[in-house]
Amino acid sequence: MIDKPNGSVESQHGVAPDRSAMAGFRTQLALDRTALAWIRTTLTMASFGLGMVAFFRSIRETAPNPLTARLHQGAIYFGTALIVLGILATVLSALSQFSSLRQLRRGHTPRVSLWPLSITVSLMVSLLFLAGLWAVFSR
Repeated sequence: MIDKPNGSVESQHGVAPDRSAMAGFRTQLALDRTALAWIRTTLTMASFGLGMVAFFRSIRETAPNPLTARLHQGAIYFGTALIVLGILATVLSALSQFSSLRQLRRGHTPRVSLWPLSITVSLMVSLLFLAGLWAVFSR
């Protein structure tokens, strides 16, 4: 280390700039892994929604009666809500990823959100489940 007249310290080997660049690279990779995890999660939600609709459609076709028709209609609503929630979470994840990468490229530390996407999606799924339970038990 070399002390400069203005009180700052300079590295003789240039290790600190290399570490900073690698830290930024590791942060970008972590952001990419997070975005991929969101994509997996949202694809799972959408697939589950489509699978539910198909499952209850097959039940309705094998045993046509008012109960199976009502179950199939409920599955359509619930499955559609899961698909819409998956699309919404994917878009929000992409926007979050874009914002964080833009901050990282500018040399700023990406901000920690006051209301993370994970909490938002968790609350939305919980509300969806509560609405489904209410629909089932209110009839």
